Amino acid sequence: MGCAGFTCSKNSLCALNILYVMVSMLMIGIAAWGKWFGLVSSFQVVGGIIGIGVFLFLVALAGLIGAIKHHQVLLFFYMIILFLVFVVQFSVSSACLAINKEQQNELLEVGWNNSRTTQKDVEKSLNCCGFSHVEVNVTCPAACFTHSTCDTCAAKILEHVGEVLRIVGGIGLFFSFTEILGVWLTYRYRNQKDPRANPSAFL
Repeated sequence: MGCAGFTCSKNSLCALNILYVMVSMLMIGIAAWGKWFGLVSSFQVVGGIIGIGVFLFLVALAGLIGAIKHHQVLLFFYMIILFLVFVVQFSVSSACLAINKEQQNELLEVGWNNSRTTQKDVEKSLNCCGFSHVEVNVTCPAACFTHSTCDTCAAKILEHVGEVLRIVGGIGLFFSFTEILGVWLTYRYRNQKDPRANPSAFL
């Protein structure tokens, strides 16, 4: 019953890390695609997503090599890093699910004021101008600006931000539990003896 054997633990850990490799490649690919087709012009946003994808890829690669070779040191560091990622991701996911409308508005305004390129991306894609009020003496890339019929971006963003935060929080929470599963599998796998190894060899 269950997955108690050495081979089963090894295969489960390999499968989990292959899933992480696929997710990391997907993140890097989507960020690069968005930049290539001009959907996102902010280098900070694209660089941040690609950076997270590369980090996840390296962690998953370390876990995969450690699982295949039953490498004690790699598995130990993989387990520690995965636990730290779990703590951060669980906290962020819980915050996404718990945040109220007023806090959403404050965070959006801070993010809006930090990057002019992100403002332009949002104004163009959502066809809106300004965050809380439309400024007529400032140029706006939105199509509605020429007709002077633009809504504020805060109004349009807040229509969907609650749903987006619930989806992101739910996905993050799901993956955080796969990470704690990975920590548990790694801990157990590290303490199992390879049946094909020399019985007198040090574990």
